[in-house]
Amino acid sequence: MKPKFLPTLSAVPMLMLVALPLYSHALPSDANQEIKLLADRATYSESTGVTSYTGNVIITQGTFKMTADDITVNLSQQRSINSAVATGRPATMQQVVTQEKGLAKGQANKIDYNAVSGIITLTGNAKLVQNGASFAGNVIRYSLKAGDVEATAGGNQRVELVFPPSGNANQSGVR
Repeated sequence: MKPKFLPTLSAVPMLMLVALPLYSHALPSDANQEIKLLADRATYSESTGVTSYTGNVIITQGTFKMTADDITVNLSQQRSINSAVATGRPATMQQVVTQEKGLAKGQANKIDYNAVSGIITLTGNAKLVQNGASFAGNVIRYSLKAGDVEATAGGNQRVELVFPPSGNANQSGVR
């Protein structure tokens, strides 16, 4: 079956349903916010369950924002999201994880979101910044649910971790 080109008036609710589960791990108030998707082109294939957005793609919902050149969403038979892959130079994502942890910002050549596990994998020139700390490497895996971060080097590159100084003046530094 030839893919249907979106958006049409009947397809707009489908766009919202496709994007909604991407942001279920943000602040609880984010889930109650509207989803806004901007792209130069959107396609949906009923037979494969693949939705593709191309050309300066921007998706926002509450505190969550993702930008990319292209985003592809894979749907299950039940039309829930299995995964989403964003590519760009760079693709970016940001969200307020919790009020205490603040804003998490990530960028990479490729951002892979696994909806089942809640894991975001940043690949290629990857960087993640949260609460003043930054992680950089070839691959960074970030759990939206647990807040865990794993960075991996690639080629001649090393992992770089930068932590802000403690606000406690009574602590002694590394000597």
